[in-house]
Amino acid sequence: MALRGRRRESAATTYRLCSLLLSYPDEELLAAREELAAALDQLPGSPAVTALGRFLDWWGGTDPLAVAQHYVETIDLNKRSGLYLTFYSDGDKRERGSALVRLKRLYRAAGLPLEGTELPDYLPVMLEFAAAAPDGRGEIVLRENRAALELVRLSLRDLASPYADVLDAVCHTVGAPSAAERVRVGRLAAAGPPQELVGLEPFAPPEVMPSAEARR
Repeated sequence: MALRGRRRESAATTYRLCSLLLSYPDEELLAAREELAAALDQLPGSPAVTALGRFLDWWGGTDPLAVAQHYVETIDLNKRSGLYLTFYSDGDKRERGSALVRLKRLYRAAGLPLEGTELPDYLPVMLEFAAAAPDGRGEIVLRENRAALELVRLSLRDLASPYADVLDAVCHTVGAPSAAERVRVGRLAAAGPPQELVGLEPFAPPEVMPSAEARR
């Protein structure tokens, strides 16, 4: 039981670190580089820890402006390596709105309602939920989106982006994709996200969009 608890705690710390490292590298986040590296040093050795160590070596030794520029070009502006996971399966279709509402309700039911302006399928948000939800229930959202995680990981690898190491850490912690999920990754990669631009502004229903006050 104690061993299981330590594993869960280690996974939670890994998810929390990945959530931060996949966020936009603003001044506040970059200023916490030494603190994040120290948190990583406290974790037992694993493939996930090794992958995050490689990323932090790049992140800590690269000019902050270059890091920010790489993030924008690789993650913000590239549909193949964006961090909104339901986009890969539902694209701009109306079904994505239902998936987002379900995620938001799942967060609320776990006592961790979504705060801030991000959509609930944003990977750093999912990782925070995976880290904080009780009894390991937070990993449900990651396992349900395992194919999308793999697609983002492979896209970042194709781009030779250091951020692929962070996705490696996430995927190592969640576990390997099943045979069915690998087949789905191939199909998603070949077809690309579905499109159905019908009344979605911007691709999410009002239930999951932040209020006017939250966006200020």
